Amino acid sequence: MTGSVVAVSRGPRHKFSKSPEMRIRLLAGLGVEGDAHMGETVKHRSRVRVDPTQPNLRQVHLVHAELHAELKAAGFKVHPGDIGENITTRGIDLLGLPTGTVLRIGATAVLRITGLRNPCTQLDGFQQGLTAAVLDRDAEGRIVRKAGVMSVVLEGGEVIPGDPIKVELPLEPHLPLAPV
Repeated sequence: MTGSVVAVSRGPRHKFSKSPEMRIRLLAGLGVEGDAHMGETVKHRSRVRVDPTQPNLRQVHLVHAELHAELKAAGFKVHPGDIGENITTRGIDLLGLPTGTVLRIGATAVLRITGLRNPCTQLDGFQQGLTAAVLDRDAEGRIVRKAGVMSVVLEGGEVIPGDPIKVELPLEPHLPLAPV
C-alpha cells in the first residue's frame, strides 16, 4: 500500500491549528522540529497534568485528505493543519491500519503508528459541530474516531508535499488502533 503527502504543518505554540509549511523536519524519538508537541515525554497539556513522565506517543499527527473532503462536503471549511495535524496524507486508509504500522515517508523519514487521535471538544471551538462530524458508529454500534492517527518518529528526515508514503504492516496478529 502506498500513498503520498499532501501537506505538512507545524505549530511552535500550543494552539489548535498548525501552520502549513513548505517542509518539516522529523527528529528521531522527538517529533516535528519546532512543533509544540515535540519531545520524548508527553506535551499535550491535559496529559502533562496527569503524568508529565509518560512517553510521547503523539509526536506526529497524521490526517487523511479524504477526511477533509468529507468534512467539506458536510459544509465545514477545513484545510491542512486546521485540525492540528502535522502531515496530511492521500491514498492511505490511516484509520484501517493496525497499531505498529510503519510509514516510510520520502527519502529517509520513518514513523510508527501508535494509535488514534481521540477527538476533543476543541474541534467545536474551531467550527461548531466538528466534533460530531469526526465521530461515527460502525455496524456494531462502536464509536469510530475519524480525526487521524498519532505516531512516533523512528528515523528522522525532511518531509515535503508530494513525498511518497510506503506502508509496512507489522507482524500478525494485527492489533486495531485505539486512542492514545
